[in-house]
Amino acid sequence: MLRVLLAALLCAGAVFFAAYGLGSWALQSLYMSPESRAARQAEIYSELFRYVKDNQITGDDAEAVARWTREHPYVAVQVYADEELNNRSSFRQGQSAAVTRPQSLPTSSRLYPMRFADGLYRVAISDTSDVREDNINRAIAMLLGSLAFITILFTYIRRLTARILRLSREADAIGAGELEAPITMQGEDELAGLAREIDAMRRSVIARMSGERRAWEANSELITAISHDIRTPMTALIGYLGLLNEQLPEEAERERQFAASAYDKAMELKDLTDELFRYFLVFGRAELDMHPETLDARLLLEQLLGEAAFELQDAGFAVEQTDFEGECQLRLDPLYLKRVVDNLVSNIKKYAERTKPVLIVCERREGHLSVCFSNAVAASAARVESTKIGLRTCEKIMQALGGAFTVTNDGEHFAADFILPEE
Repeated sequence: MLRVLLAALLCAGAVFFAAYGLGSWALQSLYMSPESRAARQAEIYSELFRYVKDNQITGDDAEAVARWTREHPYVAVQVYADEELNNRSSFRQGQSAAVTRPQSLPTSSRLYPMRFADGLYRVAISDTSDVREDNINRAIAMLLGSLAFITILFTYIRRLTARILRLSREADAIGAGELEAPITMQGEDELAGLAREIDAMRRSVIARMSGERRAWEANSELITAISHDIRTPMTALIGYLGLLNEQLPEEAERERQFAASAYDKAMELKDLTDELFRYFLVFGRAELDMHPETLDARLLLEQLLGEAAFELQDAGFAVEQTDFEGECQLRLDPLYLKRVVDNLVSNIKKYAERTKPVLIVCERREGHLSVCFSNAVAASAARVESTKIGLRTCEKIMQALGGAFTVTNDGEHFAADFILPEE
């Protein structure tokens, strides 16, 4: 608005000076030309002559001459007698005969002979109507400048009002539930900023509703699947335990078989409950309940990564581990960091190629401690359905710990890297 006002003022000023300059040029070229001035003075002389003749005005009747000049506000008349010219004296209209007359005769005035009732006199006529024309010219220039200012301001206000009405209609459409209705954004003024904020709000609502819809769909699918999956091992576990209770002591071998099967089914239940925990950790709205403490990073990682390496080796993987150099402190909740490591180990056991080594690399860089798990992807991994909830759990936990979690996967090689800030 301020820029438009300034531009309107500048444009109005330019129009005023242009119009005034053009009018002044026309006034000097046409109205003030010698021919025009001579014609006006001749007309004034004729009117004065008729007035003097019709009213029998004498040459020393200053009051009568003043009455005529009051009817012609842009005309000045000076009357001179011959002896006054010889004495180089004069008087201006409106003066009485008793007033002392000036002792100088205007050199720019032309003297015209005129017969008054008491004899022949000479008159000097001054036409100042150019002042009136200049005032008219200035008024016209000011009018044109004002029109330019009002036109620019009215055009801007009209466009601004149209944009406000359009934005209001678009906001009403969004309020009515049409979230896909676009918001028109144009310009760089405050209204454009408001439109961008409304559009950002619209996109945020869409993203939130989409996330909630995906979460609801995932929730329904997961609950349905897990309900079925839990019922199967639970039924088998109950059956095995029932058989164990009914077996005779001499059938110890079959008891061991039943016990082993019951253990496997119990582990399946554990995996399913872990999956539930990861799901609610990712989609739950509550903040993670953490209890951070300052720990020695080397000792902590030696324990966590050592257990991870042992578990992977027990599953048939070759593990190559590289530790970082130096000493540093970390402030975090070790239980949540252990869950991150456990999720990565579980992911490797499901999708990694067992004939290729698993790399675990720790390094310090720019005040941060980085831990990377890297492995080759098994050919059968593409056929395994995954919700990637484990990796999303790692990401959420690392964000709560003040760090970062990144994953790269090109179909042949997988790498997960989590970064923690040093204390």
